[in-house]
Amino acid sequence: MNRAEIDTPHGPAFAELHCAAEGRAGLLLGHGAGGGISAPDLVAATRGATAAGVHVALIEQPYRVAGRRAPAPAAQLDVAWLAVSRQLSTMWFEGLPLLFGGRSSGARVACRTAEAGEAVGVVCLAFPVHPPGKPDKTRQPELDAVTVPTLVVQGESDPFGQPESAHLREIARMPGDHSLKKDIPGISRVVEEWLHRILRPLDQLG
Repeated sequence: MNRAEIDTPHGPAFAELHCAAEGRAGLLLGHGAGGGISAPDLVAATRGATAAGVHVALIEQPYRVAGRRAPAPAAQLDVAWLAVSRQLSTMWFEGLPLLFGGRSSGARVACRTAEAGEAVGVVCLAFPVHPPGKPDKTRQPELDAVTVPTLVVQGESDPFGQPESAHLREIARMPGDHSLKKDIPGISRVVEEWLHRILRPLDQLG
């Protein structure tokens, strides 16, 4: 396992590399607002992705590297994320298609930056559709703006709401809440199967 410090306009970020036996793509996964890259669903997604032949980089945003728990503003998160993706695309993932993803806040960052970062797919774990009890403050437009295949793994009783399915967007509903801790093997399986499906056409192009 490799770890690298990566400079961004908002301070250093960290990336932790988990290699697949044969790399067909690279997946960048970001953490939630107050959590880190060791969240159970991120670990499960990493396991599923590497089983599908996809290298995974778990990304720690600069505010977490600096020891702060309160997240940085969205614009700073996005700028830092894109800076990391640009550097990793040559440092670890040269010549490979890139996918973006993350849990909760990290899923929102992945959606907002997918187009600018030329991601070929997005993996959302526990996408926070709205703050608990405030369905009027929806973040659904962030999901709707993504124009590449998207997987959303969502707890059936997530107080942050339920995303809507759409063309190119698959919703995998799992038992449990926002933590997605109830079916860890299920998360790995869903991510692995989805990656196989969306990457097969790209494999043929390559």
